[in-house]
Amino acid sequence: GRRRKEAEAARQPGSPPACLLWGREILFDPGHGGEGGPRASPSAAAAQEEEEGGRLPPRGAGAWSRSRSSASSEATIISGRKLAAQVCAEIQRDLEAWLALGKKRPHLTVVVVGDNPASHTYVRNKVKAAAAVGFSSEIILKPKNISQEELLDLTAKLNKDSRVSGILVQLPLPEHIDERTVCNTVAPEKDVDGFHIFNIGRLCLDQPSVIPATAAAVWEIIKRTGIPTFGRNVVVAGRSKNVGMPISMLLHTDGEHERPGGDATVTITHRYTPKDQLKIHTQLADIIIVAAGIPKLITSDMVKEGAAVIDVGINHIQDPVTGKTKLVGDVDFEEVKKKVGFITPVPGGVGPMTVAMLLKNTFIAAKKLSH
Repeated sequence: GRRRKEAEAARQPGSPPACLLWGREILFDPGHGGEGGPRASPSAAAAQEEEEGGRLPPRGAGAWSRSRSSASSEATIISGRKLAAQVCAEIQRDLEAWLALGKKRPHLTVVVVGDNPASHTYVRNKVKAAAAVGFSSEIILKPKNISQEELLDLTAKLNKDSRVSGILVQLPLPEHIDERTVCNTVAPEKDVDGFHIFNIGRLCLDQPSVIPATAAAVWEIIKRTGIPTFGRNVVVAGRSKNVGMPISMLLHTDGEHERPGGDATVTITHRYTPKDQLKIHTQLADIIIVAAGIPKLITSDMVKEGAAVIDVGINHIQDPVTGKTKLVGDVDFEEVKKKVGFITPVPGGVGPMTVAMLLKNTFIAAKKLSH
């Protein structure tokens, strides 16, 4: 295709390698978590940071460059809140046109088991965001001692409920409930989390599918910021099934496949990757995506000039000055931003985009169900 021909032409002697990023429409989905499982338990602070939004310049504004402007000694900080606001504005616009055709308003149902305050805050933020774009939604609360059979029965009823466009079972679940069984009980067409084995399989086969929202958020940030992926070296630190794995799939697959990818060379590292080996990989990386749940895992000596760093980590540490708990990512932000070209902050980076991608998934599900 045109993309490959341009890349080949750019490889002629005397020309730098072409690094192209083509905006393509893909299906998005939610899910936050580290290496441990479908989704790590969210904190109230993390949930709150995913709620906020703002305004953003036009899509694609500010092409990415490995050489930073001489007028600035620090990286461009990518505002996930502004990007999320842009995505939500697009959803609102499309929803108005959808409703004008006489179509049904998308409806998101979130099931929460137990009384984890952070989970409840996290879910309230999702429902609040859904209302802001014009979706209807509901929260179904169940006690932590609910049996697995009862939860599966509830899920089956929601699958058959014609009002419901998307179903999200908030994770983690109590220990006596098998999360994989519950995720696979949600109808694939209503699985806005993207955790059903059917949707995971389609993702791995480069077919259009629901993509876990955190992975979708990272991919959308890369595309909207104009960070090139074609032929670039990418390190993904973290191998969780809802973050590290789908991000890697999105970035390394062929851009001309049915579900187009980023055509990057991807290296996946994890908790057992020796620190000295991790450093070797990250120093070669054009893009570093960190989702390991380890504060300051990535330091300034581990990145090269002009790289792009996307921090998915959510950690709580005690501020040595104030003594208060604060939210940080996996990157030594203050030092790394002095060296790289682009970086996402925590809070205010990937988090808000994750909620926006959940809403996009819900709208996509509603459209498919209407057919």
